[in-house]
Amino acid sequence: MSKFDDKYMRMAAIWATNSYCKRRQVGALIVKDRMIISDGYNGTPSGFENICEDENGVTKPYVLHAEANAISKVAQSGNSSEGATLYVTASPCMECAKLIIQSGIRRVVYRDEYRLTDGIDLLRRAGIEVEKID
Repeated sequence: MSKFDDKYMRMAAIWATNSYCKRRQVGALIVKDRMIISDGYNGTPSGFENICEDENGVTKPYVLHAEANAISKVAQSGNSSEGATLYVTASPCMECAKLIIQSGIRRVVYRDEYRLTDGIDLLRRAGIEVEKID
């Protein structure tokens, strides 16, 4: 664990508060060479209403996860996430794990365990360093 891991995780937690989602707010930062190159939080796509859940409290199927938003943002920026570290407040799901692998991120640091571990399992299988911190 680097001395910056705790600080970046606290920043990701603060960034999560930007989310309009009621069930769970998740924040993510992509860091490369001790520089934040992207950030994201869970929410609806650009141009959609900022309501993440339907009338029954179920998350809408088109809500983007924090990791997907951060990876999409870095792709638009012209920066490269090759070799970067992703800090995310909740462990990645399977879909986000696939994006993380394809984006060249080499290390994932997360705080909260998700009920399914298939995303974390896939990241480890791909040789990505995965670390849980409190």
